[in-house]
Formats: sequence, structure tokens, C-alpha cells
Amino acid sequence: MSDIKFTVVIPARYGSTRLPAKALADIAGVPMVCRVAQTAQASGAGRVIVACDDERILDACGAHGVRAELTCKDHPSGTDRVLEVALGLALSDEEILINVQGDEPCMPSVAIRFLAERMQEGQLARATLMQEISDESELLNANIVKMVVDRHHRAMYFSRSPLPFGRNPVPDGFRHWRHIGIYGYRIAALKDFVALPSSALERIEALEQLRLLENGRSIHAFESPEPVPPGIDTPEDLEAVRRRLGSPIRTPT
Repeated sequence: MSDIKFTVVIPARYGSTRLPAKALADIAGVPMVCRVAQTAQASGAGRVIVACDDERILDACGAHGVRAELTCKDHPSGTDRVLEVALGLALSDEEILINVQGDEPCMPSVAIRFLAERMQEGQLARATLMQEISDESELLNANIVKMVVDRHHRAMYFSRSPLPFGRNPVPDGFRHWRHIGIYGYRIAALKDFVALPSSALERIEALEQLRLLENGRSIHAFESPEPVPPGIDTPEDLEAVRRRLGSPIRTPT
């Protein structure tokens, strides 16, 4: 592995309207958030921490050898929860933190490391991953976040609606992109993000990353080096992941 220093923090909330106790949903004998953490541990991260709001998640993580920290229950977003943990670690403003969403149990460890490497190579403040959409049903699914990027790998917009709107025929070679639930931040950029007030676009789409774009902050976006199946939002998603998983977690080389 190349020499790179980064921390992974995984926000996990016990309450979930569509899928109660989602963070602890069993996947091949392992709670979902622990599965995410175990994959992150294989990425070569210096530390992997679950930032949770409930002692039941804390206890489950402890039982599976995963470090977890109990955070304030009243955080408005997972990013606020991640920052609380980051501040407790006293990381320098230039250090890289990767925020992997706790409902992404199929996130490859190589994708986590890839994002950290792109941040280090480009000296980037913020970055994320995306994947080409090849199935029209994904394009129309409001649970799957779509995005468009410019020619310099910077996000232009995120939406739950299809992007772009197809008024005219799509030209040959055009690629639609799905946003993947992972973000990379320099600690200074993470502090800046949480300090910004909630934005109109963020509230309309229920996508907090729009707060950054609406305030003129750039987010670089890179195509994932491996396919990443969609995260878990519904009971149907959970059953699909349970059918898919079962192979050992692979460590990137």
C-alpha cells in the first residue's frame, strides 16, 4: 500500500423511519454498521470509529471488535456527528477524514482507500465517489441520489430526480452518475461545512451536500474503482444485500 494517513468515521443513528434500528440489521451474522466498519478497517485507515447516538450500537460494535463513540443524540445530521468525533481526536486541520455512511455495507475497502489517495494526490479539501447508472430504474428511483459533474471532476448538482432532465435525446457516450455514500474531508473543510447554515436546496432535496454547493464550496467527484451496490434505505434493500453478501472482506493491495 502507498503511504497515506487517514481516519474513517462512520455515523450511525439508531432511529430510522423506514427501517427501524437499521444500523443493527443483521447481515450474515454481523450488524450492518459493524460490517461497514470491518470493511473500512481493511482499507488501511489509521483508525476506524463508529459515531453513534445509542448505547445499543455502542455495545454491538464492542462485541464485534469495532471502536465506537457515543455522540450527542440531537445532531441534525450525520456530518455533525462525525465532526464531534473528529474534534475529540484533536486531528490537525490538514488531516484526511473519510465519512462512510453507516448504511453502505457493500462499500469496497478499495473504494475507501482510493478516495483518500485522490484527496492526498490532489491536495483536495472535499471529495466523493460516483458510479455510472446503467439501469433506468435507478435513474427514476428517488432513494438513489443522482449527480452531474463538470469537466474538472467537480460536482455541479445532486438530486433525487433524474439528472439531467431528458428533454432532448441523450447523446451517444453520455453517462448518468449515481452518488455513492462516502465523503472525504480535510478537517478544516469538515469544520467549515458544519458551521454553514442549512440551505434551501438542502432542505428541499433532503441532501446535506447541497449546502456546500449553495455556499460556493467545491466537491470533487471520482468514479469508484469498483462497483458499489446502492445502500440500504428500505426492507427490500436489506433483503437484496443479505442475498448478495457472504464473501470475505478483501484488503486492497
